Amino acid sequence: MARIRRILVAVKELEAKSLPAVLKAAQLGRACGAQLELFHALTMPLYADLYTQPLNVLEQGLKQRARRRLESIADRLRQHSLKVNVCVQWDAPVYEAIVRRARQIRADLIVVSRYAGRHTAPGLMRLTDWELVRLSPLPVLLVKNPHAYRHPAVLVAIDPRHAFAKPLQLDKIILHMGQLLSKSLGGTLHAVHAYARAPLLTAPAHAMTANAYARIEREAARSAKRSFEHALHSTRVARSRRYLVAADPIGGILEAARKSRSAIVVMGAISRSGFKRLLIGNTAERILDELNSDILVVKPAKFPDRVPRAVLGAQVLMATRYGAFP
Repeated sequence: MARIRRILVAVKELEAKSLPAVLKAAQLGRACGAQLELFHALTMPLYADLYTQPLNVLEQGLKQRARRRLESIADRLRQHSLKVNVCVQWDAPVYEAIVRRARQIRADLIVVSRYAGRHTAPGLMRLTDWELVRLSPLPVLLVKNPHAYRHPAVLVAIDPRHAFAKPLQLDKIILHMGQLLSKSLGGTLHAVHAYARAPLLTAPAHAMTANAYARIEREAARSAKRSFEHALHSTRVARSRRYLVAADPIGGILEAARKSRSAIVVMGAISRSGFKRLLIGNTAERILDELNSDILVVKPAKFPDRVPRAVLGAQVLMATRYGAFP
C-alpha cells in the first residue's frame, strides 16, 4: 500500500506567528520518515509603469525575500533531524500552483491551513482550500486545529454500500490512510458509516402502514450493519470505536466526530460537474465548516487531473487611471 514519503506544506502567511500546518506536517514527516517541502506561491500582480527598478530585478528580490523566510522556518525543523526543502514560485492561482508543485516533486500529501471563516458560496467562490479539495488528485490535509497531535483519534468516514456513487476502491483508500495516520502518530482508529433509515420508496406513502415502515427500517439497519462490518473485517477498529448512524452523511460524520473526539477525519471526494458538483460541494463544504478537527480528503486512484501543467510566472500589468491591463 502507499506510503507517505514526500509532503508539500503550503505556507500561506510568511510572517504568521503561528504555523499549524507546518507544525503538523513536521509531526507527520517525523512519524512517517518523510521529506518535507515548504512552498509559497507569489501571486500579486506587478505593475510595469509603477516601479523605478527593472521588473526582473523586482521579481527576483521578492522571491529571494520569501525564500529567506521559508529557510528560517526550515532551519528550525532541520534541528529536529527532518529533511526539509523550500520552494518559492511566481504562479497563480494559489490552489493550482500548489497542485502543480506537488506534482513536480511527486508529493504523497499536501498540507495546508484551513481558511479561517465560513464559506458562503463554495461552489462559486475560488477559495484556496475548497479548490484544493475539489481539484487535487493528491490527498489534502486541511489543518483547522492549531494544537499538535497527541495520540490522536483518527475517524474514517466510509460508505460500504456506495449509496452516494463513490467508487468501490475509495473506501479502501480511506481506510488505508486512516490506519497509516493512526499507527504513525500513535493514535486510535475509529470508523463511521451513515446510512438512510429507509431507502427511497416506490410505493405511495398512503399505502404504507406503520408496521411496513418499521420492517423497512429494521432491514435497512441490518443491511448497513452487515456492510459496515464486512468493510472493517480486516482492520483493527474496536467495536467500541465503530459508529453506525442512521442519518445523512453530514449528521453522521459530525455525530461520530463528537463522540470519538477526533483530531483527524478522513473523507473521500469524487469528481462532479455542473449542478451535481454544486450540490455535492455544498455538502462537503458544510462538513469542512462544521467539523472542529483537521480533515484529510482523499481521492479515487483514477481521479482526473485538470490542473494545467505550465507555471504561469509573474503577472505583469499596466496601471492607468482607467484600471489595470495586462
